[in-house]
Amino acid sequence: MRSQFTSIEGLGMTSSSPWRNAIHVLGISFVLVALAGFQVANAQKTPPPPDAPYKNVLVIFLADSFDSRRYLETEIVKKLAEQGTKAVRSTSMMNTKVPMTKETFVAMVDKIDADAVLVTQLADLQTTGKVVDMNPQSTYNIRPTWYFNVWSVELTEYVAPPAVNYEHKLSLATQLYSVQAKDVIWAMESNSNIKEAFDKGPDYSIYVKEAAAIVKELRRSNMIAK
Repeated sequence: MRSQFTSIEGLGMTSSSPWRNAIHVLGISFVLVALAGFQVANAQKTPPPPDAPYKNVLVIFLADSFDSRRYLETEIVKKLAEQGTKAVRSTSMMNTKVPMTKETFVAMVDKIDADAVLVTQLADLQTTGKVVDMNPQSTYNIRPTWYFNVWSVELTEYVAPPAVNYEHKLSLATQLYSVQAKDVIWAMESNSNIKEAFDKGPDYSIYVKEAAAIVKELRRSNMIAK
């Protein structure tokens, strides 16, 4: 399976608010799982704009799973706080019933008076699966017969349906919007190789590592205070 998505559209202003143009919201049926490999593919290297470093950031993760959105946004906010940057996750101001629309996020920017918006979304996803045979469980019932050296053997075998191990190749795109500049002023892409075993649950560490990579690149680009 291969999914490709376009980048988020630019943000702009009207007279009633400093942040009023469209956000192109993408619905993504995706849940992050165990992280096998991770690397930053590229990060935009441009001089910081005059209004940087940013001190009040709205953090948004566009995904279909509310839990995935909340997990990644929470870790990004934590990492930004460690650098002395105030940040608010969008999921702290909405629930699963609130739509991910332009109006929803514009209202959040107005509410917290954000000077920047950090948006992460799925850029590419390729998934492959491998069938795994399950070990059969067998029981034997052995009884003697009336015949010399002859035994009656009953075999009962319990065979579970085959399971599937998945491997995901994931790319996440992150963009930083300046409220004052009314445009994207920084972007990066990160790649992950994720293995999902049928007998293991999700690994939360991927959210921590993804957040750390994003904030590290923001620091290197002087978008937030060091």
